[in-house]
Amino acid sequence: MLVLPSGIRHIPGLLKPAEQEELLAEIRAVVLEAPLYLPTMPRTGKPMSVRMTNCGALGWVTDKERGYRYQEMHPITGKPWPPIPQRLLALWDEVSDYPHPPEACLVNFYAQDAKMGLHQDRDEKDLEAPVVSVSLGDDCLFRVGGTSRSKRTVSFRLSSGDVVVLGRQGRLAFHGVDRVYPNTSTLLRNGGRINLTLRRVSPPRAF
Repeated sequence: MLVLPSGIRHIPGLLKPAEQEELLAEIRAVVLEAPLYLPTMPRTGKPMSVRMTNCGALGWVTDKERGYRYQEMHPITGKPWPPIPQRLLALWDEVSDYPHPPEACLVNFYAQDAKMGLHQDRDEKDLEAPVVSVSLGDDCLFRVGGTSRSKRTVSFRLSSGDVVVLGRQGRLAFHGVDRVYPNTSTLLRNGGRINLTLRRVSPPRAF
């Protein structure tokens, strides 16, 4: 039996096939307004292997000149990001156990040969809120560990419709995608995987 690090939850098949199709249509509308682009790593300028975009009040971006950050505008079009689909806001309410809405939804597209190295999601000012991740399309091998790179990691397969929550002790867990399994889903016409990552960036205001 797979035992995940404390604070990490895997919810298999939370989105049923019809819900996946409907969410995919909404994400396609997001991409029409805020096109996918190829981000680059800080300092080196090396391109990442995923293409990305965002929706929400803020979007996560990275480039050689200014590094990792959140901003209100698409870096290519200069336009504000489109809003987060209501379906995803409802999902956040269902699984996050957090009273304030997400401000950003990072949309990553993985081609069949794409991967994502172990990293922490730590560019947010509000680390009390979890990170909620939704998988669409081909399966992937997801790896997660502890709050330092030296901690033991575990790997498990994510399928279309699965949700992963990184919260509490697992909020700053190192995680990544080791590989995509081609042709394991028919959701995306030309294959590949979409990962949607809902994040709260700013601490809630005190009134």
